[in-house]
This record gives sequence, C-alpha cells and structure tokens, in this order.
Amino acid sequence: MQLDIRAQTLLKALVERYIADGQPVGSRALSKISGLELSPATIRNVMADLEEMGFVASPHTSAGRIPTPRGYRVFVDKLLTVQEISEVGLESRLQSGMSSQPPQKLIANAAQILSSLSQFAGVVMTPRTESIFQQVEFLRLSEKRILLVVVSPTGDVHNRLLLTDVDYNQGQLVHAANYLNQNFGGLSFADARNRINNELRQLQNDMTRLMQAAVEAGSDAMDEHSDEVVISGERNLLNVQDLSSNMGSLRKLFDMFEQKSSLMQLLDVSSKATGVQIFIGGESQLVPMEEMSIVTAPYDVNGKIVGTLGVIGPTRMAYERVIPIVDITAKLLSNALSQ
Repeated sequence: MQLDIRAQTLLKALVERYIADGQPVGSRALSKISGLELSPATIRNVMADLEEMGFVASPHTSAGRIPTPRGYRVFVDKLLTVQEISEVGLESRLQSGMSSQPPQKLIANAAQILSSLSQFAGVVMTPRTESIFQQVEFLRLSEKRILLVVVSPTGDVHNRLLLTDVDYNQGQLVHAANYLNQNFGGLSFADARNRINNELRQLQNDMTRLMQAAVEAGSDAMDEHSDEVVISGERNLLNVQDLSSNMGSLRKLFDMFEQKSSLMQLLDVSSKATGVQIFIGGESQLVPMEEMSIVTAPYDVNGKIVGTLGVIGPTRMAYERVIPIVDITAKLLSNALSQ
C-alpha cells in the first residue's frame, strides 16, 4: 500500500520519537517535530488513516500512537537514514577487535563487539564447515599412541589421541598424512571416508586402517568443538524494559538463548540473503516475541558465505546506528577470517 509523502514524513517522525523516548506520540508533538506546516486536526486525520492501514496503533491508556510491526517494517525499508560508520565513530574500535587472531577468538570478539557497541545481545553463527579438513598430521607419542592434528580451512586446529593395534614409525605416519592431504585435503571427512572405503578397499593394510581411524577421529574432534552459536551480552536485555517487563516475555527470550534451535533457523535463513537483514517481531514468525527485532548480516571466508552475525534487541531500537555496526562487523570478520 502506497503512502504519500506527507504520511511517510509523519510516520517517520512518529517512529523516531517513539524509539527515542518510548512514549506514545500525540498529534501536537508530531506537528512540532515533523517539519510540516499542518494543523493538529490534519495530522489526526493522517494518523487515523495510518492506523486503519495497520502502521500505527493507539494504546488504551493514551491518545498518542505507537508504531506496529508493519509500521516498523516500512520505516526500516523505506524511511530510515542509516548513519555512516565514521559518524558513529566506531570503525577503529571494530578494527582493533578484528586484528589477526585464531578464528574462534575472532568469532568470540565479534559477538562481544556487537554486544558492547549496541548494548544489546551480539550473536554469531559459527562457520558451517561440514567437518572439512585442510590438512592432517600424525605425531608418534609412544608405542601405539598417536596424536592426530587436524587443521580446518579457517585455521582452527583440533587434536585427537589415536590408540592403534600397530606400532607405526614416524616415517609411516608422514607418508599416511601426505597421502590424506594430497588426495583428500579440502573435502569433508564424510567424503574422504567414502573415497577411502571405495578406493583402498582392496588394500586392507595397516596404513589403510590408520587412515580410516584418522578420518573417524578427525570428524569427531571437529564436531566436538563446534559451538554452533556464540552469544554475548544476553544480560543486557534484562535492562530493556520492553523485553523484561513481564515474565512471559523473559521466559521466551531465554528459552531462545538456551535451546538455540529457533535462533539457528533464523540465522540460517539470513545467511542465504545478501547484506543486512532485519527481522521484526510480530511480523516475522522466526522471531519469538513481538517486542524483539534481530538485525543480521552474513560473513564469508574467501568469498564463500559461511555464517551469520547480528544484534538481538528490542523492536524499539536505534536501527540507524545498529545497522552499520552489524554491517561493518560482518565485513571486518570476513576479512580477518579470509587472511
């Protein structure tokens, strides 16, 4: 449904004022802040039209109006003026947190940065690697005890102890590692397992058994250490009255953090899109509460999208500030992981 310029201007002014102070906005206030030379009566008529179209609502306790989820959607899609990151003064703080570090540390830092800068909760879906390995190494610890070292494409290192029936010397271990890396490096452990079973079935020698054991153990080691979602600053949301005003809302909120399944579904959906996405409660069925919004952006490793990050906060959040925080954090995390 199309809104004329006058209705758009008034809706924008109403949403911005409501985000700023959390109080229903009356016609007299709108006449002062909108910049339009309209009488209060004309503004009331426009507000009545916006209410009939479902963009604003009137709380029972006030003559003023508040935006609905549909009104927020129009605001963020068409009326919002996003701040430049330089204006927000955050770029240097973001870059310092995204300096050269191990991948898991970068991901944890990204969640903390999102939380700290937004004062809400920061969330990062960890890379979907499908247990892909870039390289393996074997280190002989003692007779029939071998340390398996697995390196992922993002540089994560996982270790696993192998107890074998055969006492392999270090030369045999180097040979087996070289064979796995040259022939299967960059594949998932599931693909490597299938190829080893198919291509080396006829050999059935000690080296084949070692490689099969390494593939099984390597897959388990990577799955053990994969925390699918990293969340920082959940407690910040206890200070947001819109979210903490009743126990039912709080229970839904922390159920989402504890179970993570609905959060994973939402982040997975946003990873299939490009750029910043905004999910508004009451409009998106993926958000469990009407008072909540989630601003997300995908991040990549060497051009391939591997995960999503974002900010979880109230629907009444300063989107013009949160959007660039999420956007630049995703870009900086992509750059750091790709290096």
